[in-house]
Amino acid sequence: MKIVTHNLVSALALGALSTALAMPAMAQSQGDWTFGVGIINVNPKSDNGSLAGAATTLGDDTQLSLTGEYFIRDNLGIELLAATPFEHNISLGGTEIGSTKHLPPTVSLVYHVPTKGKITPFFGVGVNYTTFFEETTALGDLELDDSFGLAATVGADWQISDRGALRVSVRYMDIKTDATLDGASIGTAKIDPISVGASYVHRF
Repeated sequence: MKIVTHNLVSALALGALSTALAMPAMAQSQGDWTFGVGIINVNPKSDNGSLAGAATTLGDDTQLSLTGEYFIRDNLGIELLAATPFEHNISLGGTEIGSTKHLPPTVSLVYHVPTKGKITPFFGVGVNYTTFFEETTALGDLELDDSFGLAATVGADWQISDRGALRVSVRYMDIKTDATLDGASIGTAKIDPISVGASYVHRF
């Protein structure tokens, strides 16, 4: 029975692989649009500057990600990245003093490199807007200003059906925020995170 089961699983796996290899590469044509849903981890760089004279670090967080992309030319699209709110712990001098939430919507111009296989790499540049809210700390009234900055992305799609693909991506975002405590400036936090995401993308 084990031999029969093993042979059946092997045959099914081989059939699925053959079907995948036989599928035509997913085209990205002018006028197409895609929608993606997945998860993304935002990981600030290790040195986030100084606030109130103390070395500052922010923790990472993982949330649901959503992307929509419209192709203005063959293989060239405008992408909007959205996500559920991220929450980051804030530490000064190695001691956690509070937290903040933020949303980082990002618009990018993305080029998808045409290939004859199932893997389609892509890269892009764009603009990130980050809004901070629900800052909490026992030290007083902490406020973090919103941020505009450049963004860059690189990744690849692995086609799994005529219109579906699994995507992995890496992004860099230029994020910095001026901080005030009880109305007085205490410095600028330079967050500049690297984000890594995985998602399912469907072409319409």
